Amino acid sequence: MVSVSSCELEEDPNGIVNPYEFFKTTMQIRAAVNACYDPLNNIHNFKYLIALEGATDLASTNGSAQQDARFEISPSSPGAATILWQHSWRGIRYCISTLAGIERSTVDNSEKAPYAVETRILLAYYYYVLTSFFGDVPFYEDYVENEDDMQRMASLGRMSAVETRKTLIDELLLYVPTLPQVRTCDQEMNNCGAAMGWMLIAKMAAWNKDWDTVIYACEHLEAIYGDLNQYPYSDVCFRNKNTPESIFEINHEYVEGGINYHTASSLAISALVLPKKGAGETGSDMFDGVSIPEVGDKAYSYAPLRPSTYLKSYVAPSGTGDIRREFNIATTWHGAKFKSTEWMGHKFWCFGVYHNDDSNNYKIFRYADALLLLAEAWCEKGDFGKSVDYLNRVRRRAQLDDYSFVGEVKLRGEIRDERGRELFGEFGRKYDLVRWGIWYDQVLAYNTYALAVENIRPCHEYYPIPDVQCARSGRVLSNPEYDKYNLTN
Repeated sequence: MVSVSSCELEEDPNGIVNPYEFFKTTMQIRAAVNACYDPLNNIHNFKYLIALEGATDLASTNGSAQQDARFEISPSSPGAATILWQHSWRGIRYCISTLAGIERSTVDNSEKAPYAVETRILLAYYYYVLTSFFGDVPFYEDYVENEDDMQRMASLGRMSAVETRKTLIDELLLYVPTLPQVRTCDQEMNNCGAAMGWMLIAKMAAWNKDWDTVIYACEHLEAIYGDLNQYPYSDVCFRNKNTPESIFEINHEYVEGGINYHTASSLAISALVLPKKGAGETGSDMFDGVSIPEVGDKAYSYAPLRPSTYLKSYVAPSGTGDIRREFNIATTWHGAKFKSTEWMGHKFWCFGVYHNDDSNNYKIFRYADALLLLAEAWCEKGDFGKSVDYLNRVRRRAQLDDYSFVGEVKLRGEIRDERGRELFGEFGRKYDLVRWGIWYDQVLAYNTYALAVENIRPCHEYYPIPDVQCARSGRVLSNPEYDKYNLTN
């Protein structure tokens, strides 16, 4: 569908399907919308996992040479920002082109309208990623049709992330109710539908501290998904694909004509979450002194993520009866204890991996997340009874005792810890810490990688826009927060 010569804000107007000549059938529209999913796989790679989970208070990557793990980040050496910036904008361009084509299509409106809403949801997701990762970024939704349009888009500077999210929320509130109100697993091919739309509304509203909208969106999800207890926690393992609780997953097994992908980029995440192989264990199913036959003897493992002391001792301590701990933190396997340390739990492991043949799905949004957002929203609005109720719905599935309210501050802290227990490793911890305003202090206090603690600066809460992109924009784009810390190079 697409031949793109540039992956930045600078467009090639000839590189995207012409909306005047395509989109003549629903099959063509479906193909165009499917292509809008394509950049997702390049975004959700091992660097993204390190940035959002491995360089936080809950995990670290001790000994890693990755600059994202060490906070060796600057505009000229932006780490994960390069790929994320390129492919997020590529996804945005695909979505905008597809929307223009659907609008001009002669296909009956009743048939093409759901495809347009699905595309708008994807467009909102790409902007959600950009604003969460970079803060203020350019914002546009216009189809780039000629050289003048291209120059206009290339000259856009940073725009308010709050206003960008508000615009997207208003659009989704208009369109998401027109879709069938069903779970993602009930969507054909697990496409983005109403559940994903409501979740994005809630996520962006939480960033904006618009708690009424968070509640409105999450209550729609509650009506769709029902009782959390009907969804076993064991389903959250990445190897269990498109499970009923899931709202959005990144798929890594190709299905012809569908939205699933399989690339070598998934190898790095598989290698990042398995226990590290010790001396003499290469070519076997041994990992740190323990046999894991389910993974097999062909897997790679290098500089893996490790759960932090904060996670192990404070957020999810042993002996509490929390069934999630063994999924998130591996101390043993089949009764055998790992030699050197505790590792990421089997929730993340890929069974039967063959080098880069990682067929795991990545869990991005789940229903439990929506219930915890409801707990947070009601807490911020001062209705502590409702807040505790939603918090306890998640705790009960994990077989924890109910939490009893003792004060607003303690409740807020408990909700934040519960998000760590429930959603650890699911590409969201940094975003939570940043929107709570505690990212820098938490990482400085609890990350166990000495180089990370040495290099971290407050400006690192958002990644810099790559300097090559700033130069391409004629310096309309810049990174003033990094200038304050002399991190311009």
